[in-house]
Order: sequence, then structure tokens, then C-alpha cells
Amino acid sequence: MTQSDKHILLMDGPDSKGLIYHVTGVLFRHNLNIIHNDEYVSPSGQFFMRTEFEAGVAPDTFDKAALLHELQTTLPDSANSGKISFRLNPKRKKAIVVMVTKEHHCLGELLIRYAFDELDADILAVVSNYNVLQPLVSKFGIPFHYISHEGKTREEHEAAILRTMAIYEPEYVVLAKYMRVLTPEFVRHFPNRIVNIHHSFLPAFIGANPYRQAYERGVKIIGATAHFVNNDLDEGPIIAQNVKEVDHRHTAADMATEGKDVEKIVLSQALKLVFNDRVFISGNRAIVL
Repeated sequence: MTQSDKHILLMDGPDSKGLIYHVTGVLFRHNLNIIHNDEYVSPSGQFFMRTEFEAGVAPDTFDKAALLHELQTTLPDSANSGKISFRLNPKRKKAIVVMVTKEHHCLGELLIRYAFDELDADILAVVSNYNVLQPLVSKFGIPFHYISHEGKTREEHEAAILRTMAIYEPEYVVLAKYMRVLTPEFVRHFPNRIVNIHHSFLPAFIGANPYRQAYERGVKIIGATAHFVNNDLDEGPIIAQNVKEVDHRHTAADMATEGKDVEKIVLSQALKLVFNDRVFISGNRAIVL
């Protein structure tokens, strides 16, 4: 069974009796085999389910539109069908563009994972406002686009980036230490499809120089946060986090060095979840199944 034979069904809406039975029954009637299922009901009564299934010996013969139609129109009487949504995605690699500035550690981690087929994504291009990382990217045979911000307004610079993005039409944009704040207009083009790594255990130390802030505060742990980007600085839905212990012997520079290891691992973990369709957005929270 190849990856292309597998699909992921995502369902969310108000919880009600019989939803799991309904979905599994419809898949059974379509001769589809469930290989993994996760579900969660929030305290507010919102139901989330991720169902991974395989299409059997003839993966191209089942009617995806008919499957979705039956799922939606034959819901139990107790369900609020108008508020329940279904999404059906093939299990495949996602197409992404990575944005960077000057720091190499997160980009390098992604490039190596990509080279060894561990990323669950195809890196179509790397875009940067500096050309510092072009030699690194060229070693992996990936297009590098140097789009300087100098002499441009933020809007002009982002318009130039968007023109490049239009060439590749990425499903996701990954900010691997891209150190410029994106405008709402840019974010609007990729709703819940921009993933950022922030060098702090959010919500602590938002914005610039978090390791200096952490040092001055005398923290005993440092961390990193991967989150979706919205119009509020560093306040988008959190996908993954991790921490590392430090003490009074660590300078701000020491913390930054230690933090880089956390950042690249957290970003990779978050992308694995996103690219495998394990993340639901509920308000400003990310539900991970």
C-alpha cells in the first residue's frame, strides 16, 4: 500500500450521539479500510476527529464527492448538520516555501530532513531578504530568491515576495527564523497556513530579544514555540512547544545558543503535525490529534 492510496478525513462540529458510528459506517459502505482514528471532545462540546483510511485494491475507483455528500447528508438526527464540517485530504507531501533571514539552524534542519525524505513536504523554494544563506540552499538544489527589503516599504517588499510565491503556489509558508513582522495583507493570502518558530516559550517574552529578556528576568527554563501566524504578533494558535533548563551561570548568549537546538526541533515537530493533517484550529487554539 503506497502513501497515495491513503486519505485523511477531518471532521469537526458540535458533539452529538453517534458521530463516530456514522463516519465509520459510511466508510465501511464505501469499502474503505480505517487504519487509524483519533477523536476529541472539548469541554465546550466541540467534537474533532481525524480518520486515516486506505482505499483498498483500487484506490482511484472510490468517489470522493459521493463519500463527502453521504457523510454530510446522512448525519444522525441528533447532530447539528449545519455546523459539522468534513474535509478529505490525500495523504501526501505538502508543497511549501520557506522564508528566512540570516540564521541557518532552523533552515539547515529542514533542508537535511528534506534531503533524507523525513519532512513530509516538498520544499519548492527558499525566500530571504538577505543573500547570506544562498550558498547553503544551493547545496540542496533548491531555488533561492533574494528579495531585499532595503529601499522598499514593507508593503512593496511583501508584494515582491507574493509575486514569487505565486510562481510556486505553496500550500504552506514556513518562517524558519524570518525576522520581519508580516502585514495583515500578506497573512490574508495564507490563512492558517503560515507556521512560525518563536524563540521563546510563549506567551512569555513576546517580540524581539527574548533571550535577553529571559536572562534579565532570571528564568530557569528557556523554550521555543511553533505557531500559526495571525495578525497579532506572536499570538497565533500554538502547535508545539518545548523547554530546556538553564541556571544563573548562563549568559544571554549561552541561552541563545542552547535555545537554537530547541527551536529547530520544535519547528520540525510542529511541521510534522501540520503536514500530516493533525492540527485543527478552534478559535485561537490549535487542537492536535
